[in-house]
Amino acid sequence: MIILGVDEVGRGCLAGPVVAGAVILDVPIAGLKDSKKLSELQRQKLNAEIGLSALSIGIGWASPKEIDALGLTAGVRLAMQRAISKITDAYDKIIIDGNYNFFPDNPKVSVMIRADDLVPVVSAASIVAKVARDNYMCEQSLIYPAYAFDKHVGYGTKFHLEMLKAHGVCELHRLSCSPVKLAAARL
Repeated sequence: MIILGVDEVGRGCLAGPVVAGAVILDVPIAGLKDSKKLSELQRQKLNAEIGLSALSIGIGWASPKEIDALGLTAGVRLAMQRAISKITDAYDKIIIDGNYNFFPDNPKVSVMIRADDLVPVVSAASIVAKVARDNYMCEQSLIYPAYAFDKHVGYGTKFHLEMLKAHGVCELHRLSCSPVKLAAARL
């Protein structure tokens, strides 16, 4: 049975996109687990190995503006749809990390809590999505240096909240998030 693993990153962020990864592995890769449990160096190495040996990889993005317009759940669904649409190989089943089925009309889809740690192909999807998003946010720190996105990649850390308070919002911020709304209201 060929499994397509799907996971997203960035759902809990105040800034930046939600990014979904979709992966079909051809051969086992040692060391795969939830991207949050890996160091940055481990993620980068595994991402390179996944890129070389995966049968198919898709990465989908939903921008902060799309998330604000559609809502977070629909934004995650959009990112996942975009990732899955880039898969060119046939598969028998889709496993999505978590407990929410974003595609209830698709009989191939099943959801699994902690799949990103328990199912290698979902771990791979978690890793490719995390590396793509983190790299993007690091690039954005060059455009928006006051926010140091390379340090917190958009999560609501104490430092990020201090920068929001000091500088207000930028185009990367999700206006639908409460701390961002508060910062925007102060302007």
